[in-house]
Amino acid sequence: MSCTESYVYADPKDPTFRVTVVDGGAKRNILRLLKQAGAYVRVHPLHDKAKAWMKDVDLVFVSNGPGDPAAISGVTEELKKVIGKRPMAGICLGHQLLARAIGATTYKLPFGHRGANQPVRDERTGRVYITSQNHGFAVDRESLLKAGGVVTHLHLNDETVSGFAHPEHKILAVQFHPESCPGPHDASVLLTEEFVALAKQGI
Repeated sequence: MSCTESYVYADPKDPTFRVTVVDGGAKRNILRLLKQAGAYVRVHPLHDKAKAWMKDVDLVFVSNGPGDPAAISGVTEELKKVIGKRPMAGICLGHQLLARAIGATTYKLPFGHRGANQPVRDERTGRVYITSQNHGFAVDRESLLKAGGVVTHLHLNDETVSGFAHPEHKILAVQFHPESCPGPHDASVLLTEEFVALAKQGI
């Protein structure tokens, strides 16, 4: 369940970076791992405006959550206001919302991806991760490419998009749970290293 009011989860004396988590149903382990990475972490509900998300942070992170991303078009419109002003990252629902924010489309899968044994290949390195997933929608590849996105991760069961980047806008998102607890932990490097590096790049 997502939060209803914004709050500060972690406020270290000398943070490595500062992140807003846009909470569509964020798992506690996401926040815990960001805190372990030394981040200042502020959490906002989906209904907050982009102006609040961007205040005094280095990265806007859009969390997981249930449902059809097309049904919450208001969130997509707010995300569009952040593009080019802050680095952005997302997982699961956040991946779909960020894709829609740059102009891609999403569609309902005939069979959703459920469970902790979903094989995903990192197209940048060739490495295969076993990931945890729980979603019924996917990002359309052709519309993503047309919008300037780059496919970074591919689901090996059905070749759907499992991750994308938009280098110009400094956006990185994945369709799986890198924070998965109790496991698998193959992809946790995304939260602890790649998203941190993205935040430190700035705009």
